[in-house]
Amino acid sequence: MKIVTPQQMREIDRRTIESIGIPGMVLMENAASKVVEELMKDFGNVCGKHLLVVAGKGNNGGDAFSAARQLYGKGAKVAVFLTGKREGIKGDAAVNLSILNNMGIEVKEINDHRDLEAFSHELRVADLVVDGILGTGFKGKTEGIIETVINMINASGKYVISIDVPSGLDSESGKAPGACVKASKTVTFGLPKIGMVIHPGIRYTGELVVADIGIPSCVIESMDIKTVLTDEHYVSKLLPPRFPDSHKGSYGKVLIISGSTGMTGAGCLSAGAALRSGAGLVYIGVPASLAPIYGASVTEAIVVPLKESMPGTLSQDCIAGLSARLKTVDAAAVGPGLSVNDEMVKLIEHIIENASIPLVLDADALNCISRDINILKKLKADAVITPHPGEMARLMGISTEEVQNNRINIARDFAARWKVVTVLKGSRTVIAGADGRIFINPTGNPGMSTAGTGDVLTGIIAGLIAQGMKCLDAAVAGVYIHGLAGDRAAKVMGEHGLIAGDLVRELPYAIKEIIDL
Repeated sequence: MKIVTPQQMREIDRRTIESIGIPGMVLMENAASKVVEELMKDFGNVCGKHLLVVAGKGNNGGDAFSAARQLYGKGAKVAVFLTGKREGIKGDAAVNLSILNNMGIEVKEINDHRDLEAFSHELRVADLVVDGILGTGFKGKTEGIIETVINMINASGKYVISIDVPSGLDSESGKAPGACVKASKTVTFGLPKIGMVIHPGIRYTGELVVADIGIPSCVIESMDIKTVLTDEHYVSKLLPPRFPDSHKGSYGKVLIISGSTGMTGAGCLSAGAALRSGAGLVYIGVPASLAPIYGASVTEAIVVPLKESMPGTLSQDCIAGLSARLKTVDAAAVGPGLSVNDEMVKLIEHIIENASIPLVLDADALNCISRDINILKKLKADAVITPHPGEMARLMGISTEEVQNNRINIARDFAARWKVVTVLKGSRTVIAGADGRIFINPTGNPGMSTAGTGDVLTGIIAGLIAQGMKCLDAAVAGVYIHGLAGDRAAKVMGEHGLIAGDLVRELPYAIKEIIDL
C-alpha cells in the first residue's frame, strides 16, 4: 500500500477537486461517514450514547462537524466543542458549522481556561470522544488551550477516534514534541500518512483504518509516490513459483561466508534460513578448524573448509578457494560471525571487487567496510546491506541517535549514494532502493530483539535472491517474511522466550501463509 507525506495528500485532494471535479464538500461528507461507520463498528447503536466531538478550525474541524451531525441523526447525544473562535473557520468547514447551527446543535468555543469547565463536564459523561482538532498539516509543538484540551482527553481514559490523524502528531515525521492525542483508532483518508506507520507515531495512532472517501485511483496513480507500506498481497506477487519438474538446481545456490571462534551460530542460522526460504543448495564457507561444528549443526548445508590465519579465523589465503566457489553459486551472504581484522578487511574488499553475483552484506562485513566506506565503490554486482542502527551509524560516521531520528532519509540517501539496497533494521524496518523507492515493513515484534535474528534475515534474503528475485524485491519480501515468522512464533510462545532458531522453524509456515492468500 502506498503511503504519503501530508504535502502529497494535499496535492491528491487538490487534483481530485480541481481536475476531476469532485467537490470538497463531497469528500468531507464521505470522510465523516467513514468515521461514523468505524465508530459504530466498535460501539454498535449509538442512540442515547453521550458523544463528545472536539473540532479545530481547519478542514479536520469540518469533518468533525459533519460527523457530529450524522451521529446526532442516529440518536446520539452529541456535545460539540470548537478550539478557537468560529469567525476563523472558512470554506467547507464553515458550511458544516452553519448546518449544525441551523439544526440547533450548539457548538461551544474553548478560547481560554474559563471555557474548560463545560468541556470537562462533557468529557466526564462522554462514552467516547471524536478528535478533529488538528489535521495532517500540523507541525511543531501543541501549546496553549489546545495542549490543555489534548492532555484532558488523554487523562480521561475514554475511547478516542481521531479523524485523519491524532491531533498533535506530525504526520510526516511521526514525531510529537508536544501533547498529542493517544487515539484508540485513527481513520485516515485516501492513503496512510508516513508518520502514522513509523515510530513514535504508531503509539499515538492506535488501530489505523484507511478509508476510501471517493478519491479516483487515476489521481493517485498520477502521483510519483515512492514510499510503500509492505503487505502480504504485495509480497505474494514477488515470491518465486515452484515447478513440478524441478530439482535442487532449479532454486539456486547460496554461499554463506561466515565463521570465527565463538560465533559459529551466526552462519548456521543464516544457512538454515536460506534453506527454509526455498534455496536449493546452500554452502557455508568457514574456517577449516570449525567445519565439524557447522557440519553437525546444519546437516542439509554443504560445508566448505577454508584456510585460516589462526585457528577459527579466515585467512587472506582463502581468497583463491572462495573465488572459485563464488563462480558456482547464484548469491552470497557475507559477514555473519566473521570477525573484524586487517586480513578480513582485505578479504571483504576482494569479494566486493570480484564477485559477479549478488551479495548480501551483513554484520562483520559491514564493520569491515566501515573502516573504508569507499570499498563499496568497487562493487561489481548488485548488493544488499542489512545494518542495524549501530552498524548504519558506523558506516556513515554519525551517532546511532542521528540514525534513529531520521531512519527513512538516512536509508534513502545511503542507498542512492552507494547504489546498494539498504535494509535499515529495527521496529518498522526501512528498505531503500537505489532508485529512491522506500518500503516500510509492518511485521515483527519485540521478541525478535535477540541475538541471531539478523543472521536469519541475511539467510532469507540470500535464499530469495538465489531463486531469481531481484535484490530489492528479495529484501522487501525477506524482511516481511522474517517479521511474519517472528509474529507466528510469538503467538505460540510469547515474546520473552523467543530465540532466532524459532524464526527459522516458522519460515516455511510464514511463506505458506502468504502463498495461500
